[in-house]
Amino acid sequence: MTTQTPIISLMTISEKEFSQIRSPVYERFGINLTEAKKSLVVGRLQKTIRSMGFDTFRQYYDYLVADTTGQALDNLINRISTNHTFFYRESTHFDLFRDRALPEVTARVRRSNSRDLRVWCAGCSSGEEAYTLMIEMKEFFGKEYSLWDAGLLATDISTRVLEKAIQGIYAEENVRNLPVYAKKYFTKTAPDRYAVTKELKTEITFRRFNLMSEVFPFKKLFHVIFCRNVMIYFDQATRTELLRKFHGCLIPG
Repeated sequence: MTTQTPIISLMTISEKEFSQIRSPVYERFGINLTEAKKSLVVGRLQKTIRSMGFDTFRQYYDYLVADTTGQALDNLINRISTNHTFFYRESTHFDLFRDRALPEVTARVRRSNSRDLRVWCAGCSSGEEAYTLMIEMKEFFGKEYSLWDAGLLATDISTRVLEKAIQGIYAEENVRNLPVYAKKYFTKTAPDRYAVTKELKTEITFRRFNLMSEVFPFKKLFHVIFCRNVMIYFDQATRTELLRKFHGCLIPG
């Protein structure tokens, strides 16, 4: 006798409920949930909503509004944000960073009699991009790296992916196709798991940060800012404002 898996029906969401859900997401995080994202919202939230004992999206929205801690909204963004990434994704960007940006920036810094190099990975997701940048910095400077104050700030809005980034443990398939020189920054911890070496992890500061914050509270300007595959979720007005803020955080040139 075979046991059939029960079929769980997809929850429905009205236009009003969808509007109610996407409004605080846009206002707090800048993410523009268009009509095309409606099925994504339902698919990613229905399990959470049912586990909380709610039957409708309206009940869930009332819960969001009633929560004064902000935790409910943070949990919401953890559920609906897309965090697809991998090491050396769109590798030409990292080629540009290594072959053009780093030589130009370090030459400029040297002329100012400084050894301070600041890089920000904004929207770092589960850490692959940040670790890739740090690998390229380590490889570029070689033995001279220790002579530089060349750490990296990596931020994201999702606490869920930041936890994974801080752990720095990835499946073997994520590491297998890395360039040969990059593999030395990983150690095997299980048959199918690799961990980023301490040498790499200690050079990156992971922090939660909302790009929609009114003020970017950084004491010093950055030489390089990476913000990739993030603004596709924003409308044009939000993108323009974010670029203005990024510009204000960059050292001229």
